[in-house]
Amino acid sequence: MIRNRLYYGIKPLVPAFARHGIRRWFALGKRRQVSDVWPILPGSERPPDGWPGWPLGKKFAFVLTHDVEGPDGVAKCRQLMELEMKWGFRSSFNFIPEGDYRVSRELREELTRSGFEVGVHDLRHDGKLYRSRESFGENAVQINRYLKEWGAVGFRSGFMLHQPDWLADLEIQYDASTFDTDPFEPQPDGVGTIFPFWKESANGRGYVELPYTLMQDFSLLILFAERTPEIWLKKLDWIAAHGGMALVNVHPDYVQFPGKPATRFTFPVELYEQLLQHVRQRINECWHCLPKEMAAFAAPLKLKPPPRPRRICMVTYSNYLADARVTRYAEALAGRGDHVDVLSLHRLQGKPDQESCGKVNIIRLQPRLDKTEKSPLSYLWPTLRFLVSSSIWIARSHSRQPYDVFHIHNMPDFLVFAAAYPRLKGAKVILDIHDIVPEFYGSKFGVKNGSSAISVLKWAERLSARNTDHIIMSNHLWLDKYAARTGTAGRCSVFINNVDRSIFYPRPRTRTDGKFIIIFPGGLQWHQGVDIALRAFHKISGQMPEAEFHIYGDGNMRQSLMDLSKELGLDGKVYFFSPIPVREVAGVMANADLGVVPKRADSFGNEAYSTKIMEFMSLGVPVIVSETKIDRYYFNDSVVRFFASGNEEALAEAMLEMRGDPELRRQMAARASAYAAEHSWETRKRDYLDLVDELGPRNGKPSH
Repeated sequence: MIRNRLYYGIKPLVPAFARHGIRRWFALGKRRQVSDVWPILPGSERPPDGWPGWPLGKKFAFVLTHDVEGPDGVAKCRQLMELEMKWGFRSSFNFIPEGDYRVSRELREELTRSGFEVGVHDLRHDGKLYRSRESFGENAVQINRYLKEWGAVGFRSGFMLHQPDWLADLEIQYDASTFDTDPFEPQPDGVGTIFPFWKESANGRGYVELPYTLMQDFSLLILFAERTPEIWLKKLDWIAAHGGMALVNVHPDYVQFPGKPATRFTFPVELYEQLLQHVRQRINECWHCLPKEMAAFAAPLKLKPPPRPRRICMVTYSNYLADARVTRYAEALAGRGDHVDVLSLHRLQGKPDQESCGKVNIIRLQPRLDKTEKSPLSYLWPTLRFLVSSSIWIARSHSRQPYDVFHIHNMPDFLVFAAAYPRLKGAKVILDIHDIVPEFYGSKFGVKNGSSAISVLKWAERLSARNTDHIIMSNHLWLDKYAARTGTAGRCSVFINNVDRSIFYPRPRTRTDGKFIIIFPGGLQWHQGVDIALRAFHKISGQMPEAEFHIYGDGNMRQSLMDLSKELGLDGKVYFFSPIPVREVAGVMANADLGVVPKRADSFGNEAYSTKIMEFMSLGVPVIVSETKIDRYYFNDSVVRFFASGNEEALAEAMLEMRGDPELRRQMAARASAYAAEHSWETRKRDYLDLVDELGPRNGKPSH
């Protein structure tokens, strides 16, 4: 009991967080609905083939258990027994065979004679039961002796520690050493179901697992000092609504009966009695049973819990709603039932710090309303701040309910260290290389290869790669280069920016203004070559009086591009728009007549894959593309109109040619659309999901 107190006393490193954290987790405030409180779906739903109803048509089951941890608890057993009989309930009392006390045969027989159950609680309750597989087997011999001597069929470990496969050594009908979900336990990764289920053993014996589904009394009423049983009552009602099993574990040691002095380790018995009264009011809906009766009911069914939804956390130093690559991954995972949290930036004023986009949870940690950093320091400082804030958020969230996989998106590479603590605890980490950092940095800030800054970035690149379990590259040209620099050839794969045809699909044009719209949607950095496109458009704007050039994006070149447009006298012909969410930009692009991707081949852009090319192709919009190494690798002249990179005359000629030949545009768009369909996200989504499955098995748990 003292060890238990020490553990629970040390665990909340920040007491204020502990007090407020539980209320936030259990959503007693007005900001969340009760249906969001206990995130254990689909385990909280009946299996697809139908869960057999509780006996006598009852809606839910109610099971009471007690762990007796010390002499004080033994002395209170009869009082607790009388209280429960007063309200018409029976429970199981679990005793420690070789702990700080010895339970008498007379007490055990009195309990069973009165309709209660006796179970075995650990062996010594010293935290050493699972120290090794060998020692557990030796202790199991002793535990089985007590099970037989006491006529017990159920077992519960101390501290709720559990190794389900080892329990096959015990001659039991049921185990109650797990929980549905509880972030405040030594092993916080619950089984994710509010139903009993069958645990098959290698020796063929097997047993029923009874997860506790109402928080333990110590955590709720002592550690967090709740003054009412409201959390118990709310969750019980939620379980009842889902037709599950409400199992609560109350320690006699911590119950303060009338006439006894209160201590910091006791709570008034009235709080427990209120729970009994609440259930009594619903007794017609409830099947109240002993744990052994529940096990006898569930054992022949041999039901297994539904696959545990995987918990994924993504981290991206970008605006999630405007980042098509990140949204594809997140929506693919959430679409199959995984829990997905995305840590991202504010890019649009007025957006809440947290919101759900479909089934994806977006957590915005800090603002980044533009991308106009002019110096390395102005870029580095906010990224370091984001690293710190995301690390803190992840550590807190992972401690409450662990994630299985972290998918970290660069830039920068060092964001992988936001998941350092979970990785030490067994979670897997994917690093997604959107852009290779040393080359991007050199292009953005004009730093030459071989400089000390580039050397530092390459060192950080290697260090980041070593602290990941798998690396995703955004194109094949970078694969060999990155793998050679980081020594990660065996754990790299390529996922290009395959277009999501559920967003980028051909649609009827809604514009009827007679204008010819050329569009560029993307980042406004030097390597993107938008200044080349402006000069080319200036050359032919007189021959195309109905043409307009629309630019959607942000970056450190935005103001200089606006100045250039004004200098060229293109006011009223060129329009700059702020970035907009992916789904909105798809509609804007579909209404354009011609797309342009004018990257520079003598810069970072030569090997940087452009997402927008495939998006234009999927929308059925013809596109003019700079002849870079990367784009020649993936495309040919039948699906895009190439022009010599950096040559504004060649780009102007291509614009005139495409404007003057509607049939060419139609044929090219048709071929491009077929190509995009063949290389869409649907063709690679399964590969990505399989990769996540291999790293973090759906039914598995991170090792602790």
